[in-house]
Amino acid sequence: MRGERVLLVLWKKWLNSSIKSAKSPDEATVPEQWVDRIQNGEQELRNELIRQYHPYILRTASRFFRRYIDPRQDDAYSVALAAFDEAITGYSPQGGRLFLGFAETVINRRLIDYTRQESRHASNIPYSAFESEGEDGESTVNRVEVIQAMEAYTKERTADERKMEIAALTEELAIFGITFGDLVQHSPRHKDSREMLLRMGRRLAIEENMFQFLREKRQLPIKELCEAESVSRKTAERHRKYLIAVALIAFGTYPFLQEYIGLDRYGKGETS
Repeated sequence: MRGERVLLVLWKKWLNSSIKSAKSPDEATVPEQWVDRIQNGEQELRNELIRQYHPYILRTASRFFRRYIDPRQDDAYSVALAAFDEAITGYSPQGGRLFLGFAETVINRRLIDYTRQESRHASNIPYSAFESEGEDGESTVNRVEVIQAMEAYTKERTADERKMEIAALTEELAIFGITFGDLVQHSPRHKDSREMLLRMGRRLAIEENMFQFLREKRQLPIKELCEAESVSRKTAERHRKYLIAVALIAFGTYPFLQEYIGLDRYGKGETS
């Protein structure tokens, strides 16, 4: 199985490495410093960082599935391991998050992708795979139970994914001093207003210069945004928190939240 081969390769590469260089990071060094050194060329530290955080990776994967993950047998562990490595490469302190929080988000999202792939595979399994021989020698299929179990599993995973999206967005909003309570209070009441703000928030997310300004300055690029959308400055300032939330949702990996607020109607890169 491909997953097993990947697991073995990662295990040998990352967990059985013996880095005894004087450059190896000290146990007390915060992971953000490790990651910074790795991203600046000290690639030999990557294996050591992953080895040090093996328990964290295993714990995150086990918490996701709500059961113990055996690193020697479970494909999900190789997915979590690769996701942690991906997080090392993709982490940026400019996002305002600590590395381990960022890594957990990446691991969870990769495990979601993995679970979806497995679920699609399971849905294509013929009912004959669930057949068994009864005492009378006749074939029996518990099709109703199989369907019900798969439906229950899908609902549970969907609920978990929504919770993870909300938790991740809560972290991002906190950087701007925004809570979900603020969004409820400042949400537009009229459909036309919502549509206008969705377009503005979407543009804010896809215009690289404007979104970079938002992330770095923690402020809306009011002038540029209002000119691009022909909207008054007063309107943008009044709905500042809502616009920031929409931009973060549009920019990030939030499929459920994007659908919930109506952003799924826009194609990638579209603002109208």
